[in-house]
Amino acid sequence: MEYTTLGDTGMTVSKIGLGCMSFGSPDWRPWVLDEEESMPIIERAIELGINFFDTANMYSRGESERILGKALEGHREESVVATKAYFQMDEANPHSGGLSRKAIEQELDHSLERLGMDTIDLYQTHRWDADTPIETTLRALGDAVDRGKIRHIGASSMWTHQFAESLAVADREGLPRFETMQNHYNLVYREEEREMLPYTQRQDVAVIPWSPLARGYLARPHEDVDATKRGETEEHLYDHPYREGGGPAVNERVQELAAEKGVTMAQIALAWLFHKDWVDAPIVGTTSVEHLEQAVEALDIDLSRSDMAYLEEPYEPVPVSGHD
Repeated sequence: MEYTTLGDTGMTVSKIGLGCMSFGSPDWRPWVLDEEESMPIIERAIELGINFFDTANMYSRGESERILGKALEGHREESVVATKAYFQMDEANPHSGGLSRKAIEQELDHSLERLGMDTIDLYQTHRWDADTPIETTLRALGDAVDRGKIRHIGASSMWTHQFAESLAVADREGLPRFETMQNHYNLVYREEEREMLPYTQRQDVAVIPWSPLARGYLARPHEDVDATKRGETEEHLYDHPYREGGGPAVNERVQELAAEKGVTMAQIALAWLFHKDWVDAPIVGTTSVEHLEQAVEALDIDLSRSDMAYLEEPYEPVPVSGHD
């Protein structure tokens, strides 16, 4: 395993973050693994040296957090645990979602209880809350830091101007800054390169991209995407413009380069991210130990400048996706 420092947090994290969206309950989404199936994957991740784990309260309505907390018993001190809040957890309770002080305080306590932890290393806003002033959100998060419930705060997908406003308000009011950005970024979705990624570099904000394999689109030939259980049942795959613009051509070049190097398509897509200076640690989700091991092996794949250019060349602008 290779490690890096997560932005300005000072925390040492594996260059692969294990995404825990696939752990929880198939009642939530059909491709999600239950506890019995999830445990061996998390345990193998620990054996491989992965110490960075990312979940969210809304994944399987909290079941993902509970499973992760149970799996990390005895490994808490060496682990860096990240979770998120924003999406409404209870349709009957409007305060179970959003980023108001009430919502943050309630949902943070619920996450801590499910994880079985006193402090969350990285607490992230899952999306932008247009109904709550960012100053209110940052003050609530800052108070949680002061109380020892959170160590660091981060944000997920939003417009760059919103993220810039967040950092400016934090600086002006003497509040904690967002120290990480978990954004939508992969070989077939590179709109973040226009503004967000150059901005995070200038601000020394760590970048931990979600969906590095484009919900599986970069893990197999594009005509076979629907052949998997997730591809067959995951309507969210079609919420993103992976098949638009140069997406199919990029997919074919990933296939070609993978065959040339004797590795998998997913390994090429991950290796491309590992070669990007502005990426700290992609959040990699998996439903098998084999795919997890292959993701770790991708750290050893060397892509030349010409390889990188060849993979990137077909890309065309696509609609912004992932902010809601």
